[in-house]
Amino acid sequence: MAVQCLIVDDNDQFLAAACELLECEEITVVGVASTSAEALRRFDELRPDVTLVDISLGEELGFELARRLADTASAEPPVVILISTYAERDFSDMIASSPAVAFLPKSGLSGSAIRAILYAETAEDGFGGASAAPGK
Repeated sequence: MAVQCLIVDDNDQFLAAACELLECEEITVVGVASTSAEALRRFDELRPDVTLVDISLGEELGFELARRLADTASAEPPVVILISTYAERDFSDMIASSPAVAFLPKSGLSGSAIRAILYAETAEDGFGGASAAPGK
């Protein structure tokens, strides 16, 4: 399945590395953004299948961006995956209360990890064969 991805992170080196990695793993990176405002514009113009949002965007929080992306949704909420170098347990309550479908550590970022999350999300909606989404 072809997957189009928007990556939101304030670290230019990570953005470059993530783009290269995901493109090699057949995830099409349709855009990148470094701020919430830029991410909202890019999301609106690109309508990616999945948006990867860093929890820490400098002075901004990725959790707030995830909420704003969810609020911009018309019929179908966007698929947002929170990413971070921090451990999931450091933000478990905030992750659980966010509209993001999953958390993915940056060290575990891969095309197969993103596809597994998307597959589980689709299955949860009743369109696939798996029964549960990955734990947030």
